[in-house]
Amino acid sequence: MNIENLKSAFEKVFGENENTKLFFSPGRVNLIGEHIDYNGGCVFPSAITYGTYAVVAPREDQKVRLYSGNFEDRGIIEFDLTDLSHADDEHWSVYVKGVMVQFKEVGFEIPTGFDAYVYGTIPNGSGLSSSASLELLVSQILKELHGYDISMIDMVKLSQKAENVYVGVNCGIMDQFAIGMGKKDYAIKLNTNDLRYEYAKANLGDNSILIMNTNKKRELADSKYNERRQECDAALELLKTVVDINFLCDLTVAEFDRVSNVINKDVLYRRAKHAVTENERVKLAIEVLASGDLHRFGKLLNESHKSLRDDYEVTGKELDTIVELAWAQEGVLGARMTGAGFGGCAIALVRNDAVEAVKEAIAKGYKEAIGYDAELYVATIGDGTKTLA
Repeated sequence: MNIENLKSAFEKVFGENENTKLFFSPGRVNLIGEHIDYNGGCVFPSAITYGTYAVVAPREDQKVRLYSGNFEDRGIIEFDLTDLSHADDEHWSVYVKGVMVQFKEVGFEIPTGFDAYVYGTIPNGSGLSSSASLELLVSQILKELHGYDISMIDMVKLSQKAENVYVGVNCGIMDQFAIGMGKKDYAIKLNTNDLRYEYAKANLGDNSILIMNTNKKRELADSKYNERRQECDAALELLKTVVDINFLCDLTVAEFDRVSNVINKDVLYRRAKHAVTENERVKLAIEVLASGDLHRFGKLLNESHKSLRDDYEVTGKELDTIVELAWAQEGVLGARMTGAGFGGCAIALVRNDAVEAVKEAIAKGYKEAIGYDAELYVATIGDGTKTLA
């Protein structure tokens, strides 16, 4: 992304200003460990070099003016710091207000507003966490402009709370954590139960991560995401009658098999089975990646997708089509959906010398099967949210 172009775009909307700062907040892919961050499981995400940029100038009054280069038809969105309540037809500014509310609730005063030109390279609704990217972006802007003494992990927690409480999406903490704490060339082994984490070198050898965007839009709040959480909670309550656990992912697969007969509904059994088996796959995946066994890593990606398709039922025709097309290609070690599902993106681990042929075959097959184009691009693992200049 050209910095000068961003600054010119800011000036075109808001006028010249010598006091601008530039911020960046990445998107994320989760290599493996899907729909278990709210079940106390381990996940293995990384930040990517696609993300959200903002050119920001401080104001001396209490107005906040926002403009998105991705939603130019909406023009300048303006609100006052004295009124951070929901507005009709809020659109993307809901995430900005949500973060501000959380900062204020923990005692950070926001005395003055700002003008911000925002531009994202994450496809909206793709499942690469454009919302969490924006939340951390706003957190970093507030910290920088007002000199707050706050750690990145605390900003991660406030951003998650903004999405849970203000936006109304009951997400786990993985997206915000990966985006805030990302590190170039590393994935993060994160225990969402207690936020213990460690960086693991994402040694992909002669392979790359191919992001496969189905272009089937999914709105998280409107999807069955909250329903899945409720089903997991119901399964957990049944298991608690026979075993002392706090989360589904406290159980190993063997332990789950011994006590799962207490779950009296098939749908709840399958939801819990996915959480427990996916958590085991994460642990195995980190081990085999560290040892360089990328073929085994790829097989675990495949198993993850099948579990998300059959037991958790969050894939759908578009994701299944694009993943199955990837599985059929020479040079693909493994593939799975990533993100919340119901559309959005999948990832594939592809041999570098096969990337172009794989992209061509998937693009052709997907268009024939679904009727519209997919977007296919190679992801690079990058740093977390930061002030650029």
